[in-house]
Amino acid sequence: MAASYVLVTATAVLVVEAVLLGIYVPTITSGSDLRNRVQEQAGKDAKILSLAVSDVTVPHEHMTDLLNVVQEATRRQTALHGSTSGELGIVATDGPVTDLPVEVLTDRTGAVITGSAPGVFPPGSRLDVTIPPQGGGGSGKTRTGPVTWWLSPVLIPPPDRIRATAGPAAAPEYEIAGYVYVQAPVGYGDSGYPADYVENLLTPGGLVLILVVPVGLVFGLLSTRRLIGRVRHLANVTEKVARGDFRPRVPVLEGDEVGRLEESFNRMTERLESALTAERAAGQVEARQAERVRIARELHDSISQDLFSLSLLAAGMRRAAPDRLRREAESMERTATRAMREMQALLLELRPVALEDAGLSPAIEELCRAYETRLGLRVHTRLDDVALGPATEHAVLRLVQEALGNAVRHADPGLVEIRLTRDGETARVEIHDDGTGFDPATATAGHGIGLRLMRERVEELGGAFTLTTAPGHGTTVVVTLPSALVPS
Repeated sequence: MAASYVLVTATAVLVVEAVLLGIYVPTITSGSDLRNRVQEQAGKDAKILSLAVSDVTVPHEHMTDLLNVVQEATRRQTALHGSTSGELGIVATDGPVTDLPVEVLTDRTGAVITGSAPGVFPPGSRLDVTIPPQGGGGSGKTRTGPVTWWLSPVLIPPPDRIRATAGPAAAPEYEIAGYVYVQAPVGYGDSGYPADYVENLLTPGGLVLILVVPVGLVFGLLSTRRLIGRVRHLANVTEKVARGDFRPRVPVLEGDEVGRLEESFNRMTERLESALTAERAAGQVEARQAERVRIARELHDSISQDLFSLSLLAAGMRRAAPDRLRREAESMERTATRAMREMQALLLELRPVALEDAGLSPAIEELCRAYETRLGLRVHTRLDDVALGPATEHAVLRLVQEALGNAVRHADPGLVEIRLTRDGETARVEIHDDGTGFDPATATAGHGIGLRLMRERVEELGGAFTLTTAPGHGTTVVVTLPSALVPS
């Protein structure tokens, strides 16, 4: 990320440099820029000559001879081609000039008085361009080739108003004494002045790029250190979750995008953990159901058949036995019949009920009809439409199944009443039988195990379990479930 800061900043500097070069370089290398430079040179030198001529004390009768005036002015100023070389770098030469700029002083008619290249423009010769009255410029072909040129007038006061300290700016009237003519070959300066200008443009950008690297690295490391640490911690926790450990959580440090990612990651792991826990619980339930079905099938196919055979043998022995053995045969027959009844009750208790497809009330009704059909037990139900959570519905169904099985195996009831009601914010399940009852203090091991399992199941749900029984008065089981387990 620190490198990305450096790259972005460097790219921004390069883009700015490219834009500047794209805007200014064509302008620098174009003819319009050369024309501006030629115009600037001619105008500046014409102004200097105007001031110099106005400051020269010359007899009025000699003012018509501009050459004398210029000679006097140049003696008091530096030479024309030396003091006014300016931006174009004009150099005096006696030879032919075709690749250098030239500066010439003419009179008002365009005749050459003096210049930087007398070999090309000798005194007395005339220019190759038409002289605009007030000065001007253009481009064209001259004796030295294609050039860009400009004429600037040399302005002086009338002869009767020349003073030693007065210049053209102080005189309300002036006249043109001559012209300063400057020309430069077309394309002049493309490899000189523009290159320097481009170098001046690129130098600050280069310095900025040199500073960007260390500054960008330091800034990137300081600004991303905390963020990188958070992302690294998130990656470590993600690896643990990928390996199946859903316990670790990521601390949510800030409310930025990474913070929202951390919060979403925590919610995701919580949901994954809950889903995995639910899947494991469902798998355990399915495993228990499969085991119950297997045990019920084994009991039905083996022990139930043996008990049925034993009951038939006992009945035959009772009929064929002599009087002295008839009581023992009858006792054997009753024992076999009771064992068969308990076995049928146990099979019904182990029998799975389709709670998910039918719902709680239809599942309880189906269970009660099975007891009535197979055991001849009368079961009365009053089931209100009470909405419970899936885990609670399953627990209630198993409680009813356990209570019916205990009643059949231990109490020999003729009637069992089952009620499911809602009392305010509390769900209430009541199971009452008119069997023999028992003393809780002296309950057998069978009673104790069944009651303990029922009580533990209710307490796991945060509910309350109440048992009321007495010998000869039946048994009543009341279960209440808190409102938190009753969806609105």
